[in-house]
Amino acid sequence: MKWEQALKDYQNYLKIEKGLSKNTVMSYTRDVSKLIRYLDETNQIISPIHITYDTIHEFIYEVSKKLNARSQSRLISGLKSFFDFLILEKYRNSNPTELVEQPKIGRKLPHVLSETEIDRIIKCIDLSHPQGERNRALLETLYGSGLRVTELINLKLSDLFFEEGFIKVHGKGDKERYVPINSLNQHYINMYISYIRLHNPKVKGHEDILFLNRNGKKLTRNMVFIIIKDLVQKAGIKKQVSPHTFRHSFATHLLEKGADLRAIQQMLGHESITTTEIYMHLDRTFLKEVLEKYHPRR
Repeated sequence: MKWEQALKDYQNYLKIEKGLSKNTVMSYTRDVSKLIRYLDETNQIISPIHITYDTIHEFIYEVSKKLNARSQSRLISGLKSFFDFLILEKYRNSNPTELVEQPKIGRKLPHVLSETEIDRIIKCIDLSHPQGERNRALLETLYGSGLRVTELINLKLSDLFFEEGFIKVHGKGDKERYVPINSLNQHYINMYISYIRLHNPKVKGHEDILFLNRNGKKLTRNMVFIIIKDLVQKAGIKKQVSPHTFRHSFATHLLEKGADLRAIQQMLGHESITTTEIYMHLDRTFLKEVLEKYHPRR
């Protein structure tokens, strides 16, 4: 079996059987591609069926010189998944990464913006610019409903159920969920639709997409990053801020106000509550307030 065929079969498995998103599939296959490139560069002709622990270990040792512990861990996990797939398909009997040790990494807490910082960023939007209303509606939706950036750019007009107070979100693995949307957020979206989007050109196939660029196409992930980076710079905020920071802030602020962790889990679309529990580590004072408020011996 050749690497190219094994990689193609693995991609199909992740996409069709596991139902993973395009970005996640790319991330997993990128790890295997790095191994293939290493074998080419070192002139090692070894098939995915016959590669051993020793070769994998040498590869990880070489690439680890350029990667931090978290990136190394991610790479090893990606390779383990690939070889588990080969075992599942009965191409191999064992996983050559089984004995590879994962580097020890601490739990990384996400960056979070304060309510004041979010207000500062949104106030820096130039509403006299044709795209100003769009950018305000876009950021209010990121923060107001805690969406991932991919979920945001794929949001459709037909996903808006404002009378019921919800939007339909297409999450990871094409899983759908309904997320509440507040009346202020609805107002900004309606303003954008009525005064900006209405007069935008619409490219065929993008007619139902909510947030369009000036050419009438769906926004890219990169464009959303650029919009946020520019506004953060104008607001004079020194933190590392990405679209995901608004999602983290959404969850953290809800938790600080006393929201139920299970409800936050459903809104974020986390499969496991343990993923959502990371927000419990962000503000210990909140935990103290909960104890003082609810414990019978308070």
